[in-house]
Amino acid sequence: MKLRNTLLAAIGLAFAATAAHAELKVGVVLSATGPAASLGIPEKNSIALLPTTIGGESVSYIVLDDASDTTTAVKNARKLVDEEKVDVIIGSTTSPASLAMIDVAAETQTPMISMAASARIVSPMDDKKRWIFKTPQNDLQMASAIIAHMTANKVKKVSFIGFANAYGEGWYEQFKKQADAQGIEIAANERFNPADTSVTGQALKLMSAKPDAIFIAGSGTPAALPQKALRERGYKGPIYQTHGVANNDFLRICGKDCEGTLLPVGPLQMARSLPDSNPVKASALVYVEKYEAAHGEGSISSFGGYAWDAGVLLQAAVPTALKAAKPGTPEFRAELRNALEGVKEAAGATGIYTMSAEDHLGLDERSRVMIEIRNGEWSLLK
Repeated sequence: MKLRNTLLAAIGLAFAATAAHAELKVGVVLSATGPAASLGIPEKNSIALLPTTIGGESVSYIVLDDASDTTTAVKNARKLVDEEKVDVIIGSTTSPASLAMIDVAAETQTPMISMAASARIVSPMDDKKRWIFKTPQNDLQMASAIIAHMTANKVKKVSFIGFANAYGEGWYEQFKKQADAQGIEIAANERFNPADTSVTGQALKLMSAKPDAIFIAGSGTPAALPQKALRERGYKGPIYQTHGVANNDFLRICGKDCEGTLLPVGPLQMARSLPDSNPVKASALVYVEKYEAAHGEGSISSFGGYAWDAGVLLQAAVPTALKAAKPGTPEFRAELRNALEGVKEAAGATGIYTMSAEDHLGLDERSRVMIEIRNGEWSLLK
């Protein structure tokens, strides 16, 4: 009996020691291949830079590629939850994939931090989206920066072309609402798919409306297609893009046809050009220097910053959740969700995050600046 009790006590102590040092498992879904690869690759590179210890607990990152495919993204999310038993999901890269993953996160009550832009990912808040957070600026925030620039430059008539998916539709919805309020007419409204190889018909329709400017709502290198088509057919007016093109691959693919493009971006993209008074400059430079040390000068993109900031949110929230529960349990996932919702003034590469029950993005006007592509480089507008 004594031996049995001793063995049971030893087993109990071993179990307690294991529980006390439970590993935090972070599942990551991103687009390392496919049309969105120019966004997903810097995200993957940035995940590799995240800390391997948070709040005294070791952290493992399990990264799966969705190949820019929504169905694969959902399968990956399900695998991470069911097989890997992750405590939180980061991902995915694109808005359609992130929107599709919401059901998995909500059903399994697993917190998810999206790296995609659509406001629909976290708004309007409901029982499912209470489990979802995101790091990129909403299309609403960035659309207001574009509208402000158009208004200041007396743009009254705009032709719009966007992706034929949730990203393009979300942007059209937000842009039209604000354009209407400012008396800006949307004279043409076209769509294209990220995998398309020609948009000649759409480009001609955009130009035939005789707009003061053209706005392209796409992301990654596919967003260069309509811009190149417009320039090749002689359109010389201003072209606006979204922050979805803020990576060097877009500059490379678009080439001389990018010259003069106007777009809003997060402070990260222009970190070294920002005045020292900018509240995001210091935290953005932390990421810039770490990423460039690993991948070379000038290699940063906003998309890597979105992955980095998912790590910033976890570093702010995990220590709080650990006070109430241990990783690997439903209780910990619930506490982590609560802690993420309570994050205040967490300084990331993209902006300063302050979450609430109704706001699972938590960024404000400190998270954006307007830039122009000049001589093949990003240039801050004063």
